[in-house]
Amino acid sequence: MSENKKLVAIIMGSKSDEDIMKGAEDIFKEFGIKYEKIISSAHRMPEKTSKFAKNLKADGFEVVIAGAGKAAHLPGVIASYTTLPVIGVPIKTDDLGGLDSLLSIVQMPAGVPVATVAINGAKNAAILAIQILSLKYLEINKKFEEYKSGLAN
Repeated sequence: MSENKKLVAIIMGSKSDEDIMKGAEDIFKEFGIKYEKIISSAHRMPEKTSKFAKNLKADGFEVVIAGAGKAAHLPGVIASYTTLPVIGVPIKTDDLGGLDSLLSIVQMPAGVPVATVAINGAKNAAILAIQILSLKYLEINKKFEEYKSGLAN
């Protein structure tokens, strides 16, 4: 694994999602995994979002974490443009407490899956991304096994 290679793309629909998505960043920093963070709304910036999604593989990413609230189409839109694994983070909303986000992300049509974590579950999204990456990268696998062992303590 290249030390400078950004393996994970973290995308969110709004700047207001940054506080929640910081949980994923914190986990990646703990593991020394490089990532790129981008804000791009599926509804307000559709061209930017589709361009980003279409270029994920060419840009060297291997996993995507997408956080979104309310209608929460962002993870599904990203998944529609790439064959990379996409992990959706439903963001809590004032309207329905995040249930709207959760259902929007989890109810994807056959053939376009989005792995979905709990409402505001960015930390678990990062851990799932690490589990995926640990299948390929021995050093990540080792750190992850140590992390899991440490949970018992």
